[in-house]
Amino acid sequence: MAHPLKDDELHGKQGKYDAPGGGWQSIRATETHFLREKVPFKGNALMLKINQPKGGFECPSCAWPNPGKPGPAEFCENGAKAVAWEATAARTTPEFFASHTLTELLDWSDHALEKQGRLTHPMRYNATTDKYDPIDWDTAYREIGERVASFDPTRVELYTSGRTSNEAAFLWQLYGRMLGTHNFPDCSNMCHETTTVALPQSIGVGKATTTLEDFEHADCIFLFGQNAGTNSPRMMGLLHEARLRGAEVVTFNPLRERALVKFANPQTPKDMLTNQGVPISSQYHQVRIGGDIAAIQGICKRILEVDDEARDNGGERVIDHDFIAMHTDGFDAFAAHCRNLPWERIERHSGLERAAIEQAAGAWMKAERVICCWGMGITQHMRGGDNIHQILNLLLMGGHIGRRGAGACPVRGHSNVQGDRTVGIFHKSGEAFLSKMDESFGIDCRREHGHDVALCCEAILRDEVDAFLGMGGNFFRAIADQARVCAHVEKIPLTVQIATKLNRSHLIHGKAAYLLPALARTEKDVQAGVEQTITIEDGMCNVQGSKGALEPASEHLRSEIAIVAGLGKATFAPNPKVDWEWLVEDYARIRDKIEATQPETFYDFNARLAATGVFHLDIAARDRIWNTNSGKAHFLFPEGHLTEDESAPDDMHFQLLSIRGHDQYNTTVYSYDDRYRDIYGTRMVLMMNPADIEKHGFEAGNKVTLTAVSDDGIERRVSGFKIIAYDLPRNCLGAYYPEVNDLIPVGNRDEQSNTIAGKSIPVTLALMSTAEVEAETGLLATS
Repeated sequence: MAHPLKDDELHGKQGKYDAPGGGWQSIRATETHFLREKVPFKGNALMLKINQPKGGFECPSCAWPNPGKPGPAEFCENGAKAVAWEATAARTTPEFFASHTLTELLDWSDHALEKQGRLTHPMRYNATTDKYDPIDWDTAYREIGERVASFDPTRVELYTSGRTSNEAAFLWQLYGRMLGTHNFPDCSNMCHETTTVALPQSIGVGKATTTLEDFEHADCIFLFGQNAGTNSPRMMGLLHEARLRGAEVVTFNPLRERALVKFANPQTPKDMLTNQGVPISSQYHQVRIGGDIAAIQGICKRILEVDDEARDNGGERVIDHDFIAMHTDGFDAFAAHCRNLPWERIERHSGLERAAIEQAAGAWMKAERVICCWGMGITQHMRGGDNIHQILNLLLMGGHIGRRGAGACPVRGHSNVQGDRTVGIFHKSGEAFLSKMDESFGIDCRREHGHDVALCCEAILRDEVDAFLGMGGNFFRAIADQARVCAHVEKIPLTVQIATKLNRSHLIHGKAAYLLPALARTEKDVQAGVEQTITIEDGMCNVQGSKGALEPASEHLRSEIAIVAGLGKATFAPNPKVDWEWLVEDYARIRDKIEATQPETFYDFNARLAATGVFHLDIAARDRIWNTNSGKAHFLFPEGHLTEDESAPDDMHFQLLSIRGHDQYNTTVYSYDDRYRDIYGTRMVLMMNPADIEKHGFEAGNKVTLTAVSDDGIERRVSGFKIIAYDLPRNCLGAYYPEVNDLIPVGNRDEQSNTIAGKSIPVTLALMSTAEVEAETGLLATS
């Protein structure tokens, strides 16, 4: 760090006296959340059923997989928070809505809205009173069905959250395809769509080639743009074990994240007795925001230098040339590109010194088995697909695909975001799947490509949407250009939200609006007198059953599957091949239909599920079968581009990184504290390098306005962010998502996947005047 501060002046400090990630703090946080939601006994009892393959329920938080033999306490702090948030004793009843207009509720914080608890009744918007009124299910289904059926289907958007089940997602896309729409925006479009598009271009499959068992045999694990301690804490246990047995963990991340520096495993007695933890990252490289291409190609350049020297001197080669010759195309062009890169350019664009890059290359060269993991710090960039291609190039150079203890590991977010796509939530579905849908259900699916999230937002901006139906999630809070898009939602004739708790998207509504309350994953789902099992697919391609344990929060709740079926029955004329009620009576029947439309993927679906409660989907690349046009894996690279922002670093603007707090999951904010970063009681902070604070004439504690740098002529700015000194690279900033979403132009997205670039936002800063600060303080006090 260029400008050292005392320990007590620097947020997110990693001094030797700091507590590690995890440990007793994690245990205390878990119990605190159960107490806050007034479910201390019920909550703790539930944790004995979470992530158990037979008779338990799948964690509603992240998509990290379960071990083959789960322990009795197979959960993390994040999972406990998610369960507490669902199992809360609080209820959002019709009486609550009768007491508050939606205009009033718009001034509430995200935390305050969800803190009201579980939704209990179906509700319909009353434009005269600006309130939600209760409505019975049959009337809601009928009114929604009649309206949806009257619209041009190409102007209907069906959004899907990653917390829904495979069965609900399959029926949701069936509903849309019967309607005739091809618009299926879903949450994967906001996060790992880049992975889904870029991975097949390299290796022929858009999913992880690793299993949990591979982590037990890896010699070196690279982490790119992934903060496991906050976003997938159960991953920390494997990293902890890897370090104890001598494996290297090499981290590339602009921020020094506490758990990736040191972690105390709450399930390890020694760690809990000493609370000292284990150093996790053997190397920690604070790459400049958007500098990942330069950093990874720098590693590859160094590996090539060493390999060339070994070739010339008759030494042992470090690159797997046999694998490359047999299984890949494009290596020679990529190698020439890397050899020709000047080290000065690599250093300038990555923000790292040559020695640091060579150190990372050294760890790769010593390892026989390498795993590369990445998160949204890689995918949410305008060159996100190129980022992923470079990670795959690094793996392919060593033959680290299709080998035990090695492989590609995209770390997914929502628990079933991957499963939604697998069962058909896709705006670009292929002919094989669509033909099977036509055959199985007697319909004629639309073949043209439809809308993803970005294209949906653009359609709303053009006032070309007649109906928006959301299956879970918080769409209008999670999107880019939020203020601009939301200003047009009131022109949409119909909005429908299926949800478990109140959030901001339910207040941003169309002319007619409905709020339909659904069962949570932790709750019993009884159909035709029988408790049902749903399934999810985790981030490493395991399909697992899930059965809720709690009594429903309200007798008026319906399962997502039953809600979709109710809408289907009300929207369409009878179809002999689609008996909605029959499908809902037994979810195994829906799984049979999933198998019929994808027989190679879901063969013997119900039989395999019944046998073990979980099974792994076949991944061709694990067997070194490359489902690409050439039949080989491809070395791909962007010629001429090393960074997200080719003009930086300079004094003209900064690169802003949007991040989640430790007490946050996507748009759900559990509290205003982020103990891993030493930030408490607020989210309106701007993390800034101390040297930049001094250089630009600011002081820690100043409040500033951030203005986006874009070429579309639209002014985007957010105000009221307090500067705090933080250990991150020069010309880089950090702030919480979704508070900075208004800065992100919907047009700033990866060319290949259309994923919005929320991890590298060009911005300028301006000090707020005293009058502006006082005005903001007055508004906060009023609200």
